[in-house]
Amino acid sequence: MLKVFQGWVQRYFSDEEAVVLAVVLALGFAIIITFGGKLAPLLTGVVLAYLLQGLVTRLQRWHLPHWMAVWLVFLVFLGALAALLGVVLPLVWRQMLNLFNEAPRMIGEWQAQLMHLPELYPSIVSETQIERLIASVNGEVGEFGQWILSQSLSSLPFIVTMLVYLVLVPILVFFFLKDSLQLTEWLVRHLPRERRLMNLVWLEMNEQIGNYIRGKATEILIVGAVTYICFAILGVNYAALLAVLVGLSVLVPYIGATVATIPVALIGLFQWGLSNEFMVLMVVYGVIQMLDGNVLVPILFSEAVNLHPVAIIAAVLIFGGLWGFWGVFFAIPLATLFKAVLYAWPRGLEAASDSAAHSDTVVVVDP
Repeated sequence: MLKVFQGWVQRYFSDEEAVVLAVVLALGFAIIITFGGKLAPLLTGVVLAYLLQGLVTRLQRWHLPHWMAVWLVFLVFLGALAALLGVVLPLVWRQMLNLFNEAPRMIGEWQAQLMHLPELYPSIVSETQIERLIASVNGEVGEFGQWILSQSLSSLPFIVTMLVYLVLVPILVFFFLKDSLQLTEWLVRHLPRERRLMNLVWLEMNEQIGNYIRGKATEILIVGAVTYICFAILGVNYAALLAVLVGLSVLVPYIGATVATIPVALIGLFQWGLSNEFMVLMVVYGVIQMLDGNVLVPILFSEAVNLHPVAIIAAVLIFGGLWGFWGVFFAIPLATLFKAVLYAWPRGLEAASDSAAHSDTVVVVDP
């Protein structure tokens, strides 16, 4: 057993760079898990800057100076943020308040429908079972109402936090775009001079993470917009609120679409019952999910590394449990990072050593 362990250590940690990479990864995850909440504005700025960096690069290819490209993209970002805060969020907020006001009536109608089940199916359900079910649901609804009340009473810290985000995040985005080259060079200066393994992992991950973040943001916008348009045409109540939920559900592969189906189906049932309109709603929603999974995702994520569904679900559960929302958002990139590290370590290191023996070319990290 000791020889097996010694052989494993010799294979994976005989090179100094491999040890440094392991320490860097361990420190990075420790900092994120420990201070992830406090670093949330910084992480938000990094993600948004990553989204916008592609536009800056494209404008520079059109022979615009760097400062002009940064300012144009930043002004577009501010315009989109203003539209989100001035149009989308108020609409969603109004519909959420309407839903809370209508909830008691909906629950009452649902209970009345349930009380007819013992008459229709006496051999399957009894009146006692229905009463227990209603009591259980009322208890859960009461707890949820108390939670909403407690959240509203503590809304002042939430408002302050949001104001901090609204001030800090745009500033961070601007400086990340403006000084991306300087920040990258500063980071590289603190890494070992010999970093063949790090370069292999970085070059593989840089394109994939950028592709994932931009693709996921585009997917959220497209799915949310298409859902809102379709639901508005069908006359679905709370179309904007449901569209936001369906759009955000794409953050969690496989699980998100299943969870988002529940509010869509419940709203449709309360509005129309088991009628033709409800069937049309569910068919339209199913078509949206099918096109998203079979057309939009392959187009947007064509350059991403394929991961097994089990690996994706495991990554969502593990990183989501450790890091909350950001863990869910970065679950696939982090799983891809682990895959890249396992592939490059030690096979990539050996390949890099062979190539370095035949060439003196130094790999330069492109920010």
